[in-house]
Amino acid sequence: MTRKQKRLSIILSSMTLGGFAILLIVIAARDNLLYFHSPSDIIAKSPEASKRIRMGGMVVENSIRKTETTVNYFAVTDYAETIQVEFNGILPDLFRECQGVVAEGIVNENNIFIADTVLAKHDESYMPPEIAESLKQEQGGREIGCKSYDESQG
Repeated sequence: MTRKQKRLSIILSSMTLGGFAILLIVIAARDNLLYFHSPSDIIAKSPEASKRIRMGGMVVENSIRKTETTVNYFAVTDYAETIQVEFNGILPDLFRECQGVVAEGIVNENNIFIADTVLAKHDESYMPPEIAESLKQEQGGREIGCKSYDESQG
């Protein structure tokens, strides 16, 4: 084997191993990605019960119910659809009605979102771009306002 052939075989072996490593990384990362969904997306598509997703929207006014334990119930809306959320944990300090929220978890067979993480927006002017765009589309470009729990049920 000549020197040129040895160099070529080393380069080809390295590229093959590198490609295989990249393929393994992509396959592993695909299972860990959380895609953003609005309540309308969740109701329309009904994701698998075991699939973790990220949902965002506005907390519906008068929907927060706290129990004596750390289980909390509230509703999230995108102004077209409303999803009930169950969260076992301590809610963030900035969590309140009529504010943007992002929750991570799974949807059970009754279309109740079982959250294991709840993130509240951190100041008055910030809203994740995906949530803002989704809410604007559902509102028909109108100013985003607050939806009460009674309106969300009707």
